Amino acid sequence: MKVESKAATVLVSIFALIVLVFFEGFGALFLLLMGKVDYIALLITVGIVLYILLVFKIFHILQTKKQKVIFRSIAVAAILISAISPLKDAYTHLIPTVDAEVDIDKYEPFSEFGEATKSDEKATLQLTDDLPKLDGATALYPLYAAIVEATYPEKSYPIFDSEVMVSTTQYAYENLFNGAVDMIFAAAPSTAQREIAERKGLELQMTPIGREAFVFFVNQKNPIDNLTVDQIRDIYMGKVTNWEQVGGNNDEIRAFQRPEDSGSQSALQSLMKGLPLMKPPSKDVVTGMGGIINEVTQYRNYKNAIGFTFRFYSTEMVDNEKIKLLEIDGVAPTKENIRANTYPITSEFYIVTAGTENPNVEQLIEWILSEQGQDLVEKVGYVPLK
Repeated sequence: MKVESKAATVLVSIFALIVLVFFEGFGALFLLLMGKVDYIALLITVGIVLYILLVFKIFHILQTKKQKVIFRSIAVAAILISAISPLKDAYTHLIPTVDAEVDIDKYEPFSEFGEATKSDEKATLQLTDDLPKLDGATALYPLYAAIVEATYPEKSYPIFDSEVMVSTTQYAYENLFNGAVDMIFAAAPSTAQREIAERKGLELQMTPIGREAFVFFVNQKNPIDNLTVDQIRDIYMGKVTNWEQVGGNNDEIRAFQRPEDSGSQSALQSLMKGLPLMKPPSKDVVTGMGGIINEVTQYRNYKNAIGFTFRFYSTEMVDNEKIKLLEIDGVAPTKENIRANTYPITSEFYIVTAGTENPNVEQLIEWILSEQGQDLVEKVGYVPLK
């Protein structure tokens, strides 16, 4: 009987191990698919502890109080160590986000509930056919949507599939290179985008139509209000790694970047003047907004973070009170300072073409550069050329 009882006990322990491995494997796969890799070690540790406890119970190993205390201490220590990463992840997700999601549909031209800026007077240019196909950066959509409402025939222009799309800077350039659109509204192309155009034999025509500030922002609780251009370069080169080095708190700087070929990342590369950008952790490269809307400033609102975008997007489209725009070299990124050319990181934005044959493209560009067009640029919220 004792032999049979022992054999049954062994079989129970083996069966328990098989069940445990099955559920642990299923749980690990689920966590992997959910992107919760940090939780797998905790899952395995808890499973092992429970199985060892079961085996000890079955074989009556834990007999004395001392043995139980030792096992309990070791088990708790193992679980706590494996829980460090999940607890850190859970804490991270408790930190609020700076939400830069924008309801881009509200700027759609001729929309009943839209907020497209209307011109003060009827445009001298009224297009009826051969409508130029437009695309561009998210931050510039309110501008070219207003231009469309002033000069295009009244009808529906859905942002996903019409003559007037908004695909973000990177994909707008791709659409331009592929001939899917006639003109795009965007920042200057990146080096990689220029090289693609050259390989395709395309000559990019860049027509400046307004001016904008490239801005850097931090958490509202960060005591830093001003950085110099050199300090920003040092931060993004990885030479300055702590806010204390630039007059702030003793916190490690978390410098967010954008994906390659996005408008703001290209602006950062231009600001660096050939100096090498540090390679950020992948979690600190802010990805797109998913399809049509580009995520310019959305990140967990770390008190030690710094990010960048364009003034219009942050002040007119997002207007989030949890972040503050930094002065650069002691100058705030206001429309007045952009107009006076005193803010040091000011650049033009463009209509970019690549050899379109649409007969109305030049007419539209000429109107945008006219007094009426430039007045509309200012009314939307940008700084006109003059």
